[in-house]
Amino acid sequence: MNFELFIAKRLYLSRKGGKKISRPAVTIAQWGVTIGLIVMMISLAIVVGFKNEVRDKIIGFGGEIQINNYETAINGDSYISITDNDVAEINSCEGVLHAQRYVQKPGLLAVGDEYEGVLVKGIDKDYDTSFFEQHLVGGNIPNENDSINGYWIVISNIMAKKLNCTIGDKINVYFIQESIKARRMLITGIYETHLQEMDNIFAITDIKTTRRLNGWNAGQATGVEIFVTEYEKVEETRNNIATIVSKIAERNQQSLYIQTTEELNPALFAWLGVLNQTVWVILVLVLGIAGFTMTSGLLIIILEKSSLIGILKAVGAHNISIRKVFLYYSCFVIGKGMLLGNIIAILLCLLQEYTGIIALDPEMYYMNKVPIEFSWIMIPMNIFMFIISVAMLLVPSMLISKIEPSKAIKFE
Repeated sequence: MNFELFIAKRLYLSRKGGKKISRPAVTIAQWGVTIGLIVMMISLAIVVGFKNEVRDKIIGFGGEIQINNYETAINGDSYISITDNDVAEINSCEGVLHAQRYVQKPGLLAVGDEYEGVLVKGIDKDYDTSFFEQHLVGGNIPNENDSINGYWIVISNIMAKKLNCTIGDKINVYFIQESIKARRMLITGIYETHLQEMDNIFAITDIKTTRRLNGWNAGQATGVEIFVTEYEKVEETRNNIATIVSKIAERNQQSLYIQTTEELNPALFAWLGVLNQTVWVILVLVLGIAGFTMTSGLLIIILEKSSLIGILKAVGAHNISIRKVFLYYSCFVIGKGMLLGNIIAILLCLLQEYTGIIALDPEMYYMNKVPIEFSWIMIPMNIFMFIISVAMLLVPSMLISKIEPSKAIKFE
């Protein structure tokens, strides 16, 4: 059996284990590691959850990639000519989950003397409405099988409150073109994502309505939204569809361009990127605190066990072997602290995930509860913390080489 490991186990598992000084020191060191890991795990779960939830909401409004016409940015009413076969070809590209056409039209919602600007998005029958359905607070998004007389619209909860209207009400929607066109629309649903930048703008209706307003045919759209299978490979997916988009542009003699959602919303994604720095700051602070408590605890243990160190040296043990004994001992303390930290952190995260006990102000944080999401990075983070914590103990363990057997054996 490993000599150093055997002595370390006996020291750690000994019921008599330590005097009045070392026992509290070890407990404090162990709980320092536990609390540090709890803070790290929960902080990471919150930051990852927050970033992904905000990102998913932004993507839900327009996909990870969009194809548009350059002229749309100039006059707002330009279209891209894209057939069903073109959409099918894009869908067949590697990395593409789903491609869908849409037709947008700016307008004004009017109820009595109240007016609200809006960007009405016309969606087709193949449009994936799961994102909006997930955030519906009432009503529904009609499909082609629903029998609705006249025009329909789905608005945000913010718009509904400002206009003091609800599901089942009819509102006037004015579209300003060469001449003002009005449509009386039935509110069939109200959604709320808490992402005010988007909720303040977007409403949904049938694509046939917005196409008629523009005088477009079935092969014309404002753009194409593309959802990808893996967000991390969005650039690779954009390159995969570039050839098809170039072919479509050349065939229709149009200037088309491809943008990612990060390019369309640079401010929001730059803000999300800053959150990564927060994680590193927390990581450094927690490692510093955990390392300090473990270092002080190990020094106290070494001083208390001076007589044992003297005896081991007297019977021929080398300094390196004795250092290993105390490093193994420290590994047991750190390991138990990390095990407790993981268990407590996971339980607290699950409590928040399933109960939402800690609420947030959605007007400030874009969500109504603290988000939690477990990440694979938690595994290497645990390994990293263990290695760093043990590495920080190498220096204080060198104190063992300064202890003289003759004096240490007499030391009490």
